[in-house]
Amino acid sequence: MILTVGQIAERLGAPVEGDASRIIRGVAGVRDAGPDELSFVSQARYAADAAASQASALLVGLDWNLPLPAALIRVPKPEVAFAQVAALFVPPTPIPPPGLHPSALVSPKATLGARVSVGPFAVIEDEAVLADDVVVGAQCYVGHGVHLGAGTRLHPHVSIREYCRVGARCVVHNGTVIGSDGFGYNLNPQGARTKVPQIGIVVVGDDVELGANVTIDRARFGKTKIGNGVKVDNLVQIAHNVIIGDHSVLVAQVGIAGSTILGEKVILAGQVGIAGHLTVGAGSVIGAQSGVTKDVPPGAFMMGFPAVPQKEAARQYAMVSRLPELRARVTELQKRLSALETRLG
Repeated sequence: MILTVGQIAERLGAPVEGDASRIIRGVAGVRDAGPDELSFVSQARYAADAAASQASALLVGLDWNLPLPAALIRVPKPEVAFAQVAALFVPPTPIPPPGLHPSALVSPKATLGARVSVGPFAVIEDEAVLADDVVVGAQCYVGHGVHLGAGTRLHPHVSIREYCRVGARCVVHNGTVIGSDGFGYNLNPQGARTKVPQIGIVVVGDDVELGANVTIDRARFGKTKIGNGVKVDNLVQIAHNVIIGDHSVLVAQVGIAGSTILGEKVILAGQVGIAGHLTVGAGSVIGAQSGVTKDVPPGAFMMGFPAVPQKEAARQYAMVSRLPELRARVTELQKRLSALETRLG
C-alpha cells in the first residue's frame, strides 16, 4: 500500500505539520526508517534519534515541542497510532480456504460448522465441535469432545486435549498445548510418587491469544479457566486449576503454580513466577523476574523476590548496590578497633 502523510493523518483524525504530500510505503523504528517510511517517537529522550531519522513522517505526542526534519502527525498516544498505521502496511496472515485437506483425519462423529478449514495431517477426534469459520492448521490435534468457538484459529502443531473448550475469535500459535495433565502426584511412605488422576478440563474464553509453546494444564477436577481477552506471550506455563481474569496479560516465560487466581487486568511481566494457591488482585502489575510468594492486593505494583511493593523493592536494590562500600567500611573499622585494643593492652 502507498499513502501520503496527509492520507494517514486523515485516517487518524490528526493534524499534520510539514509536507502532507510525502509518500509513505511502510513503517519502521525511528533509527531504521528510510525516506519513504513512517515512525514514531513518544519520549523526549529519543529526540536525538528522531532528529537523525530519515523517516518522512513521525508520529509525536500532542505536547511535543522539539523541531524535527520530518513531517509531524500529532496524536494523543504515538504508540497506539503507530500500531494502527502499521496495520495498513502489513499484509494480513493468509487464511486457508474452507475445506478439509485430503491428508487430514476428521472423525465422522465430529461436528463442523460453515467455512471450516482443516489443514494437512490435522486430526479431529470423535465428538469434537468446530464452529463456523474455525481454522485448524497443519498437524494440529483436536481431541475427543473439544469445542472450538466461531472464528478461532489454530496455527500449526497446536494440541488441544479431550473435552477442553476454546471460545470464539481466539488465536493459538504454534506448538501450544491445551489440556495436558496437571502435575499432581501422591507420595507414599517409601518415597515413590503415584499419579493423581487429572479429570478436569481447560476453558478458554473469547478473544484470547496464546503465543507459541504455551502450556495450559487441565484441572485436577473442575476447570482451569482463561478469561475473555487474555493475552499470553510465548513459553508460558499455566498449571492446573489456575483461574486468570478477563483481559490479563502474561509476558514470556511466566510460570503460575496450581490453583492460583489472577483477577481481571493483571499484568505479569517476563519470567514472573507465582506460587500455588495464591490470589493476585485485579489490576495488579508484577515486575519482570519477580517471585510472588504471598497474596497480592488489587492494584499493587510488586517487584523482586520475594515480591514486595515496587518502592520497597527499589530501596532494597539501592541498599544492595552499596554493600561493597559498606563491607569496606566495616573492614576498616574492624582494623581500627583491633589496633586500639592492641594499644590498650
